[in-house]
Amino acid sequence: MAVQEILRLGHPGLREVCAPVSRFRGDSLARLVADLRDTLADFRLRNGFGRGIAAPQIGSGQRVVFLNVGTEIPLVNPRIRRRSRTRMTLWDDCFSFPDLVVKVRRHLRVEVDYQDPAGHPHTLRAEGALAELLQHEIDHLDGILAIDRAVDSRHILYRDEWLKLGETKGLPL
Repeated sequence: MAVQEILRLGHPGLREVCAPVSRFRGDSLARLVADLRDTLADFRLRNGFGRGIAAPQIGSGQRVVFLNVGTEIPLVNPRIRRRSRTRMTLWDDCFSFPDLVVKVRRHLRVEVDYQDPAGHPHTLRAEGALAELLQHEIDHLDGILAIDRAVDSRHILYRDEWLKLGETKGLPL
């Protein structure tokens, strides 16, 4: 429908817990999904990265996430049902603070229950990068940001410094 402004770190809307979607008929959910799709596509075009976006990042308080991981997947009311005990540590970034990267620990595998925009239930099993992405986006729905999950304060870096360090110190990027 339309590219929306992405809320930036510090905006109080990013810290609010989103309400479940209860109404699947009508135009509002379809419009929100389209806005998330268009905003994600625009961000990727302008910045060269990005695989997912959550509704609070464009000012909506509904539990909706949109992914583009080769396939476009709108997730309504996503909920992590299972998490692996095994964790991974990786560098994470976010549209709401695109100049920063944050080293976080995430579960290696997750199982997510969600509904599609028509209200039909689905389960998505994910591992590695997709599992990390799902955890990141679902955190947004609960008012949690990647910086809240930082390994420690020394692992929040400006992207350009991280890139320089990766080149000189062999950091995994």
